[in-house]
Amino acid sequence: MNKKIRLSPTFNAILLVGISLLMLIPFLNILAGSFSNGQAILQGKVTIFPVKFTLDNYIAVLKNVAIWKAFAITVWTTVFGTFMSLLFTSTMGYSLSKSHLKGRNIIIIMVIITMIFPAPLIPTYLVVKAYGMLDSLSALILPSLISAFNLVIMISFFKGIPQGLTEAATIDGCDEFRTYWKIILPVSLPSLTTVGLFYAVGYWNSYMSAIIYLRNPNLYTLQVKLRQLIIESDAGSSASGMLMSVEGIKMATIIIATVPILLIYPLIQKHFIQGAMLGSVKG
Repeated sequence: MNKKIRLSPTFNAILLVGISLLMLIPFLNILAGSFSNGQAILQGKVTIFPVKFTLDNYIAVLKNVAIWKAFAITVWTTVFGTFMSLLFTSTMGYSLSKSHLKGRNIIIIMVIITMIFPAPLIPTYLVVKAYGMLDSLSALILPSLISAFNLVIMISFFKGIPQGLTEAATIDGCDEFRTYWKIILPVSLPSLTTVGLFYAVGYWNSYMSAIIYLRNPNLYTLQVKLRQLIIESDAGSSASGMLMSVEGIKMATIIIATVPILLIYPLIQKHFIQGAMLGSVKG
């Protein structure tokens, strides 16, 4: 006779907290190294706490005006790109969720094909070049405006919305656009938040697109500028003649590129929770 093994909630909580702490150790090590003296890093004394606390590594990174300009470009690309991607993904997803739409299945199949066989680099580059988007910030947004994976998520979510909700809006005199804007979008906030986070992380971490499509250094994103800084530090550059470790500068660049996007999650955490609760109620 099979017996089900049931773990107490306390044990589950302790286990999950322990796993979470293990996952945080590499990040804490990098954070501590970014605030540590160069000699301490070279001697391997840094664990999860700074040794000989210093801000020299961050000074070396942030004193460069180009870093701040690249930061502004990355923020603009992330905010505007995420907004446009959500707009087009949600409208397309809402349309394709309608079973009566002619050609709907063919379009969905074509979308799924792009997930299995993504566009090669050279044809994509030629398309971007043909539309005159080289050396412009639009090249960082338009080629990746709609993600097939995110589109499938939105289609599935919209299909799960009760049909009576849209029918009631139609009876009240709402057309498709007003139904989408006034009824569907407010209900879809948890899904939009999740997909928006996916898009925001993608735009924030955009590196290859900037390398391939941009030639003007003044348009480089934060990831590219930080990569250049790491290369310069590997070549032996230092700040104000201070003794610093190249590894310390690298750790500071990682923190600068990572922390801003991490700060977004606490602001939208409640929407993730709401999405999970909605899914449990429907199930």
